Amino acid sequence: MPEWRSDVAAGPADPLVDNAHRFVLINGQLIERTEIEGCQIEAVADALRADVGGVILEAPTEADDAIGAINTAFVTDGVRLTVAEGADIERPIELQSIHDGGQVHTRNLVTVGAGAKAAFIDRHMGSDEDVLASNATELTVREGAEVRWIIVQEQGAAASHLGTFRLTLEKDAKATLFIANYGGRLVRQEVHAAATGEGAELAFRAINMIGEKTHCDVTLELDHLVANTTSTETVRNVVTGKAQGVFQGQIRVARAAQKTDAQMACNTLLLSDESGFATKPELEIFADDVVCAHGATVAEIDEDHLFYLMARGISAKTARGLLIEAFVDEIVEELDDDALIEALEIRIADWLEANG
Repeated sequence: MPEWRSDVAAGPADPLVDNAHRFVLINGQLIERTEIEGCQIEAVADALRADVGGVILEAPTEADDAIGAINTAFVTDGVRLTVAEGADIERPIELQSIHDGGQVHTRNLVTVGAGAKAAFIDRHMGSDEDVLASNATELTVREGAEVRWIIVQEQGAAASHLGTFRLTLEKDAKATLFIANYGGRLVRQEVHAAATGEGAELAFRAINMIGEKTHCDVTLELDHLVANTTSTETVRNVVTGKAQGVFQGQIRVARAAQKTDAQMACNTLLLSDESGFATKPELEIFADDVVCAHGATVAEIDEDHLFYLMARGISAKTARGLLIEAFVDEIVEELDDDALIEALEIRIADWLEANG
């Protein structure tokens, strides 16, 4: 078990997108924050001191929520942020959690008010020192609000990263949740989402770039609780070396949730004989007027496609890289934000250089 450390040298990173509002947690302590018009902001450490009864820590924990329990026991700080009703936050809000080893436990509590719009970039990174990092985030999207939340996990080679994300979508709320896993030795990211209001829409996307001897597990539980809600879930995985990955995706449609439209797909490229990926898509449907489907594929790089590129003078390594990038970029480009797409594609290219 990594020791607690608070006197190590780590510093803020440049924002993923140049004009982002930046909040920086170093080794579990909020050291930099930005005032944003239309937002009410508080450090979780201050909220913890004021909330003797622990009310703000109750919602993210359940009997079988091990990550939530660990985080609740050891959380030190984070960001508590409320976007006012009708506010349009034009610049993205970047939450950085950076460490230099030891243990780091952070929590973010975000509410986006009715009719508001906001985008968040949630980054987790650090050195190659041994670390146990946990993060619990709770996001509530009120009626008619629109949110884009990007999780970028780029921990060091010795890191154990545990994340849990709880999302509530009210009437006519729209959310895009995008997860990009590029690093870490042991990674588990859980997502627990609920569409609680009619007209709610969720677009869930994830890319998992898994190499060497790492293990990466993404688990999604999505509850459609009322009628006329929509969700799409697309996961792309690239696995090489002796790495192992898992995607567990469960969509539950309640009896009252008629007219639900939910579509899930998980696609994996295996680049080595010793790598592996396990997929477990699930549908649990109690309504009888729905459109729901799930599917999964696991494949290697198509040799015909590889030959086509090599026949035109492209080296085998470059050709493989182009095919892998095309496989992953298809969902990255759905973000429709040039600066954000470029930043994510740079990290894909860096991963390919190290693992290709």
